[in-house]
Formats: sequence, structure tokens, C-alpha cells
Amino acid sequence: MDPAARASAPSLSLPAAALHGHDTATLSQAMGLLAIVGDLSMGQPIDGSERAARLAARVAAAAGANAAACEHARMVALLRWSGCTANAAGFAAMLGDDVGARHALVSSTLDARQAARLSDTTGLAEVHCEVAGDIAAMMGLPAAVESGLRHVWEHYDGSGIPLRLRGDEVPNVVYYAALGGDLEILARVHGVERALDMIAQLGDVKYPARLVALVSPHARAWLDELESTEAPSPQPDFLPVSAPLTLVADMIELKLPWLAGYSRRVALLAQEAAQLAGLPEAQQRLVARAALLHGIGRAAVTNTVWERSGRLSAADWEAVRLAPYWTARAGSRIDGLGPDAQLASHVYERLDGSGYFRSLDASALGAPQRLLGVAAAWTALRSPRPWRAAHEPAAAIALLEAQVTGGRFDRATVDAVLAAAADVRTTPAHGTGTAGAGAAGGANGSAGAPVRATLSAREAEVLQRISLGESNKEAARAMRISPGSVRTHVESIFRKLDCSTRAAATLKALTLGLI
Repeated sequence: MDPAARASAPSLSLPAAALHGHDTATLSQAMGLLAIVGDLSMGQPIDGSERAARLAARVAAAAGANAAACEHARMVALLRWSGCTANAAGFAAMLGDDVGARHALVSSTLDARQAARLSDTTGLAEVHCEVAGDIAAMMGLPAAVESGLRHVWEHYDGSGIPLRLRGDEVPNVVYYAALGGDLEILARVHGVERALDMIAQLGDVKYPARLVALVSPHARAWLDELESTEAPSPQPDFLPVSAPLTLVADMIELKLPWLAGYSRRVALLAQEAAQLAGLPEAQQRLVARAALLHGIGRAAVTNTVWERSGRLSAADWEAVRLAPYWTARAGSRIDGLGPDAQLASHVYERLDGSGYFRSLDASALGAPQRLLGVAAAWTALRSPRPWRAAHEPAAAIALLEAQVTGGRFDRATVDAVLAAAADVRTTPAHGTGTAGAGAAGGANGSAGAPVRATLSAREAEVLQRISLGESNKEAARAMRISPGSVRTHVESIFRKLDCSTRAAATLKALTLGLI
């Protein structure tokens, strides 16, 4: 797509109080969602990280760690994939399938073709670790957890990435999480005996051999315990109480750079439309939260499907149709988020029964479901995609009108969403590029957000373009400046936001309301 065509895309900024507090979750809920998105992105079972976290805590305890260190190990293992959406595009380009290939990579089942295509992943690891660490900081997690996530791919013998740390330079919590995670994955894929042999071979390579020796005698019993019901761990009193759902939405959308800020915009629009339609406050809240969660299942589908410009195959469509199913499954596993995720999973249902994944019709779709679907459709039409520019308002309206005529949307709901869209367009934008120290809490008051965030108007424009996946050359051509000037602005943006990758800059900028 011509980069200049993206100029008509709506601003990504979301006013700080726009969701009226509807975008928060308990910390355990947010961590659970991040873990599930990571599992889906890595081609793992939806409870894979939860199981690995329980094992990591046991590994830490076997090594003599105190209660706090055991909890840190649990959290690092739970969130170890939280940066994987940020490098999905890189793995898709390298291996052709960011989901299936990464499953093969972490389970030691790469075939010859995949192994041949696997090249230097240092840059991908850098993106993963920076984003995972920033997420921990934004959630206010302990420094030990943040450090563990920033070094989660380092190895005992110095062969890890991206910094090639070795021995005691690697935080112990990384070894606990890595060993617990390997035990969970390898035993599930290869069986316990083979898994223990493979782990033994990684002694003094990936983690200390002495740690492997401590764990091996207990591995079978620990794995058996995973199959039994275990009460959730109480949240330690040293952790914050809540975390932003917007951070979860932003993490999901790092998978596809052109989606940046999409769920935030759907949430704002759906909430405004629900208010205009006279829905009760509780339903307004439900619609806004569902909009932030509706992309969870997208993580389970490889980028090559989402970015295909031609006709999708039957297999592609089957994967796409299951995306909202995975959203519903994720919510069903986390106490208190079931209703939000259930509504979110209705985003692609249509009144004539042609939607998915349930193929419901008008008789089963109430006002919240209808509003969410139309809000998402309008926002998608008004946003750029790799295969097309953003539709201008008149064209987008005509496309919605066709959906009404075809019986897929109803008139009243479309009118409410269009009225809300007009109202949102008149709201003063926050993302003007001049946010300073006073905006350090971002849209959610999250801990750990950068405070040196005063960007010039030109830097803000560059940031918005690169956040949508444009290269320096594409941004330069659209802005009619030189690629060297774009590069200089990018370096300044990275310095001000205290980051080194575009994915991390996008995540921080969304949190701060800069884009």
C-alpha cells in the first residue's frame, strides 16, 4: 500500500479518561490474559504458561529460594511469552508461520525446512525482551520480575540472546523459569523420560547442571500434580492491585503493526454508541471492556493469514473463524472476565446468521452484541490495512449502509455508531506529541511509564507512522523528507521514550497517549 494513503487514517490517540475507568482489571486477571495471549502466539495449549509457572515456583523452592523469589519465578514463567507478539512479524517473515514455527522451536521439533530458514534471531530476542520487560514495568511488577523478563532468553554458557550473558550474570529467576517451562513443554511433547534426557543435555548450557540435578528426582511427581486441581496462588501484598486492560489490547496488537491502537478506538466508539443508544451504565462498561478483549484469539492465527491480500483458503478461513472462539475460551479461564470475553467473542456475528464463530442470528444478538460488531466494523473500515488504504467517511458509511440493506446490521445500531463516530471526531485529541512528565501515568496511570516524553510535532508524526509498520523510506516518502531525517527523528524518539525498538516505542506511546 502506498504510505501516503495512510494519511487519512484516524488518530490513534485515546483521551486519558475516555473509558471512564472501564479499562482496568485485577493484576491477576491481566497477567492471566497476557499469559494466554502468549500461549496462543507460541502455538501452546491455553494453559501452558500457567502450568510452567507452577513448575518454575517448585524449581525455585528446590533450589532453596525464599517465598518472594519463588513468586518471582512463577511470574516470570507466566509472562515469559509476553513479548512474543512484538516479534511475530519477524518470525513470520523468517519461517513463514509465526505460530506453528515457534511451537516447533520451543518444543525442539523443527523440521529440516524450518531449521534451514532459521537464521540469527538476536534482533527478534531484543524486541521480545524489551517489550516483556516494559510490560512488567508498566504493571508495577517487582524489579526481579522485570529483570528476569528482560533476560529471559539468556543461557548459562553465554550462548543465549540478545546479550550473551553467562553464569551469574543471568538472574537466577531466568533459570528457574526456563527449566520449569522446558519441563512442561518437553514432557508434554516428548514424554517424561525423553524430556528429562533433553533437559540433562542442556545442563550447564541453558541452565546450571546442579539445578537440573535438584529437579530431576521430583519431575514426575510435579508433573502429576499439574493434572490435579490446585487453588490459584494468593496475590502477594507487595504487588499492585490493578492493571490496565488497554495494555493487554496493545500487547495483542503488536503482532500486526498496522493494528496499533485499533481495540482502543473500538472501545471508545462502542462505549459512546452504547451511551447514545441509552444502554445502562453496566452495559456501557461491558461493551467497552469487550472491545479491548476482542482481539485475544487473533494471536492464535499466523500473521501470514492476517496479511494475505488475496482470497483466503478454506483452511485460512477455518483459523480465522476460530479466533473469537479462543477469545471466549480465554475469558472462561479467568475469574471475573467471563462476561467481558463472552461478549467480545460475538464481535463478528451478524443478524442474518452469516457471522462467526457461532453463526447466530438476530434472535440471539442483543444491543451490546450489535453495537460491538458495528463499532468494530466502522473502525476497521476507517483504518488502513496492508492491502488497502483507510476508507474515507463517505465510503465507509456506504459500506455500512450496504450491510444494513443486506440484513447483517440493523439501522438503529448503525445510526448510533455513526453518531458516536461524529462525536468522537470532535473530541480534542490528546496525542498532539507534547505530552510531558505530567503524562507519565499514561492513559492508565501505569507504573514504570517513561517520564521524558515531550515529542515535537514532527517526531509525533514519525512515531505514528512507524507504529503502523512503515519503514523509514516509506515514512520519508509520505512526509516528503529524507530517510536520514526520519532516522534522526526515530533515534530522538527512542531516546525520549527510553527504548531501542519500534515495538517498545509503540507500546509506550500508546500508554502515554502520544499516538
